[in-house]
Amino acid sequence: MDAPARPWPPSVCGYAEQRGVFRLLQNMLEELLIHKPEDPIEFMIEHLKQYNDDAPRICILGPPASGKTTMAIRLCKHLDAIRISQETLLSKETLALTKEAKAYKERKQKIPNALWANLIRERLSSVDCIKQGWILEGFPENQEQARLLQSAGIIPRHVVVLYAADTTLIERNSGKRLDPLTEEVYHTTFDWPNDVQIQQRLVKPDLSEEEMSKQLLEYHRNFPGVFQIYQKILRSINADQPCVDVISQALTYVQTQHRSAAPFTPRILFCGPPGSGKSLQAALIAQKYSVVNICCGQLLKEAVADKTKLGELVKPYIDNGYPVPDNTVMKILEKRLNAPDCMTRGWVLRGFPRDIEQAERLQKACIIPNRVFFFNLPYESIIERLSQRRIDPVTGERGLQVAAFSTLVFWGTTLHLCCKWGWNSNCHLCCFIISNG
Repeated sequence: MDAPARPWPPSVCGYAEQRGVFRLLQNMLEELLIHKPEDPIEFMIEHLKQYNDDAPRICILGPPASGKTTMAIRLCKHLDAIRISQETLLSKETLALTKEAKAYKERKQKIPNALWANLIRERLSSVDCIKQGWILEGFPENQEQARLLQSAGIIPRHVVVLYAADTTLIERNSGKRLDPLTEEVYHTTFDWPNDVQIQQRLVKPDLSEEEMSKQLLEYHRNFPGVFQIYQKILRSINADQPCVDVISQALTYVQTQHRSAAPFTPRILFCGPPGSGKSLQAALIAQKYSVVNICCGQLLKEAVADKTKLGELVKPYIDNGYPVPDNTVMKILEKRLNAPDCMTRGWVLRGFPRDIEQAERLQKACIIPNRVFFFNLPYESIIERLSQRRIDPVTGERGLQVAAFSTLVFWGTTLHLCCKWGWNSNCHLCCFIISNG
């Protein structure tokens, strides 16, 4: 976690975080810089009316026979997005540039990169792509195409790259079968349809092993340039595994949000068993990021010491060693977390919640952390740590007695430096251990 930026006023910060105001402004600014409209205000109003910034924008890349088509079709079904490939673009008669692109293909000439980019831009500007999102299959194929897409304002949020060994891909290509009706791809060995009607209409793609090798060579030559552009949003997935696993990994990735650059107030929660190091890490986090360090147990003791009304309710429970009721704890905790210093600087909390009911109480009180850490360690290590724990009665610092009265390794930074190599007569904890045997 990077150091938080200058804190916003509490009310503005909470409102902006809950409703994603910063991300909305960031997306609008990107569109302004890309399109440079004459009337920015009117452009932003139209953007808010038309665009769905949460719609998927995905590119599926990979070598021939890696499963790009199957991946794109399955993801479109899951995300309700529009699939766009070279075949679907050339079959879209309503696009103005389709006829020009088809003319190149009929003459068996390579369609220019600029024409592909313009054709894609025209397709993505349609209402269905704006509202539902899009999945671009097999494009861009090289760095020039990627730069043309960027200059046209087409910037994917997720790029999935399938990979496999060339020998595996050549073998796959020999068993590849295409359904001309649905454009789905099957395989004679790995993915053969159960429906007899589908089996009868499957056709074998007209791609020889020699042509396949040429396409693989061209792909390996061009891909490094594409990787250079999309490396921050790119995820590589091994295609040489069951199709279900490949789809699952891709779906998990495209449904994750990239880390936001929005300023936020840190609300950090530490959970874990006793002796797992929550106190130490909370102190370090609080010191580094200037957030408020809150221990629920200490908070209850402070309420008792201050003789507040809630403290009077808590005192009998603490004196008798009984757990304090959750509703009383929540009142004290809620009051502290809503204090001005916590609202502006943020906080790191430990000691609460300890179970699902307490966690639900936090949610109902609208105390929602934006960072949660679970500390986990073996049961044997917990017992060892707790049995060797020593506490300085003056400062409250905790340490571990590693060897029998010979060397202490402390969790606090100051005592760690003064006691690491042996006994120190100026250290309260050393004197306490000596005097108490």
